[in-house]
Amino acid sequence: MRVLIVEDDPILADGLAVGLKLHGVSAEVVGSCADGRHALAAGAFDAIVLDIMLPDGSGLDLLASLRQAGDESPILLLTALDETRDRITGLDRGADDYLGKPFDLDELAARLRAVVRRREGRATATIAVAGLVLNPASHSVARDGLAIEVTRREFAILRVLAERPAVIRSRSELEERLYGWHEDVESNAIEVHIHNLRQKIGRELIETVRGLGYRLRMTP
Repeated sequence: MRVLIVEDDPILADGLAVGLKLHGVSAEVVGSCADGRHALAAGAFDAIVLDIMLPDGSGLDLLASLRQAGDESPILLLTALDETRDRITGLDRGADDYLGKPFDLDELAARLRAVVRRREGRATATIAVAGLVLNPASHSVARDGLAIEVTRREFAILRVLAERPAVIRSRSELEERLYGWHEDVESNAIEVHIHNLRQKIGRELIETVRGLGYRLRMTP
């Protein structure tokens, strides 16, 4: 999962990014409404964590403008515990959920998984396709009931492929979902991860579409 954090407190924002990484979430951090708009224009995110009080305006206004522009990204608001009016306004303007400060990082990760799951149209916490069962909460994978050990990035690739199995995912799209802005990416990193996944889950499950990318076979 790739998440944009719009939070102007650098200590809190960096702590969120580091903590969410332990939950398998790749997080990018910006500190203003303007930087948030630039980040969203430059790349795709699975969800947005949005603070309300920002130096160049209200996160509520950014939320409203995104919804008016047709952006359907799941958005979780960070609010002060006693600001009921802000929470109500945020939900009415299109926020998917909110969390009051201070909060538990495990709860934030769980709420992010929930808003993404709802946006994907899944009622259950797991993703099941082609004999595979993925659990985003535990980052576990099983095929035909047998557990398969995968790394954090292998799980991230498999999740992207499993979300929409018939869709071809390009290497650049997979890189964007796996790596942060400041991370160096080796030229063959995706190919190595795909190779390792094929060794673990079965070569027939991941199809290479020459010149375009990869997709998961619905029927191996």
